Amino acid sequence: MVVDDKKWIRRFHPADEAPVRLACLPHAGGAASYFFPVSKALSPSVEVLAVQYPGRQDRRADPCIENLAELADRTAEALAPATDRPLALFGHSMGATLAYEVALRLEERGTAPVALFVSGRRAPSRHREETVHERTDEGLVEELRRLSGTDAQMLDDPDILELVLPALRADYRAIETHRARPGLRVGCPVHALTGDADPKATPDEVQDWQHHTTGAFAISVFPGGHFYLNDHQQEITKIISSALVYGAPLGSV
Repeated sequence: MVVDDKKWIRRFHPADEAPVRLACLPHAGGAASYFFPVSKALSPSVEVLAVQYPGRQDRRADPCIENLAELADRTAEALAPATDRPLALFGHSMGATLAYEVALRLEERGTAPVALFVSGRRAPSRHREETVHERTDEGLVEELRRLSGTDAQMLDDPDILELVLPALRADYRAIETHRARPGLRVGCPVHALTGDADPKATPDEVQDWQHHTTGAFAISVFPGGHFYLNDHQQEITKIISSALVYGAPLGSV
């Protein structure tokens, strides 16, 4: 597999002297730009690498990937050159499951991540039957409104919807048809983060991430729904910085 990492990775605040890197994987329909504020907050202590999936923004012409395993293969390949320094992973929603799959692949390569932060996603073993990807365009927009993570003005603009819905549908198909390989665990510490009113993941479902690592585990529950992190960026970046820069045990913040 040949993957052009320059197409996949965005470095909004290059930090050549940072001792550690954090790769951030977006939610379904999301883009690398979502993590610009995280990159700004953590730089220069942590160099943030934001993953840009095909089919959106400057990669709109690239075919979307509708299979999560394939997306994980390509993402792991794109991140491989970045493992010359310690690398941690952060994923939100679909990006959390993807980050877990990428972590498994990096471990298989002998370049295990130093930590895995999974946000707004139930554990891989807590499967729900969901078919949002089979809905009409109107049904997809309804789901976006329900999760309150997209500007309402954007959802009322047909030109913008024409640009974003194909990637959104592909991402939903990828995550909703994915089945985790049973019995696998990552060796790195896992810190799970979630909102207490998230309709996509209850705190109990998120707690079960503890069964998917042989390392340390911690969970942080914040007030809010699926996009709770929009209102808690400072707390979340502090958790990440404490673990990656200062070596604090997970859950100590």
